[in-house]
Formats: sequence, structure tokens, C-alpha cells
Amino acid sequence: MKQFLLVFIGGGIGSVLRFLIGKFLNSPQTGIPYGTFTANILGSLLIGFILGLAAKNQALNQNYTLLLATGFCGGFTTFSTFAYEIHVFLKSGDFISFAFYTIASFILGFLAVFAGIFLVNYFWATPKGI
Repeated sequence: MKQFLLVFIGGGIGSVLRFLIGKFLNSPQTGIPYGTFTANILGSLLIGFILGLAAKNQALNQNYTLLLATGFCGGFTTFSTFAYEIHVFLKSGDFISFAFYTIASFILGFLAVFAGIFLVNYFWATPKGI
């Protein structure tokens, strides 16, 4: 039951933060979803960092991993909103925005996960000889 509560709390906080970022960054004038893009890329960086820490000498226990990776990052990032937004681009005939948003989201999302893992390995590297 404790694990469900941790995921619930983390997901709620992540969802509210994503909502606030979308409220401030999404552009109704241009229709470009900067907020969703920012949340997804930042969330990718965070999950790479969190799971990198969890894998690194058990630096995070299972409860923190559930709270932060499954809960917070799960609530903070959003594939469903991303999918809807690319649908809107296609429906409106804005193929250029569709292409840039889709490609940038995938490429930068993957790179952000790798960057998070790299940061953990760089800053928490075990010194040689120990």
C-alpha cells in the first residue's frame, strides 16, 4: 500500500507541475506546445538521472525510485498529450510543425535520458583504485 501512495503522491506533484509549465509556456497564438515539449525533455533528463542514481551502487532505494521515477516523472511527462498535439498539427495541415515537434521530441528525449545517466556516471564515478 505504501508503494501505491508513493506513486500517487509523485504523480500528483508531477502532473500539477506539468500543468503549470503548460499554462505558462504553451502558446495559444502559434499553437506550438512549448510546455509539453519542455516537460517531456526535462522529464526525460530527470528519469535518466534518477534511474542512473538508482542503478549506481543502489544510491536510491526502491521507494524513492517509485516516488520520483514512476510517480513524479510519470505524471510530469505525457505521451498522450504529445500524441494529441501531433494529431492537431496533422489535422490542421501544419506538416512543418508536426515534423519539427515530433523529431525534436524523440531525438532530444532520448539524448536527455542519456545525458541524465551520463551526469550520474560523471559526478558519482567511483575513483580508480578503490
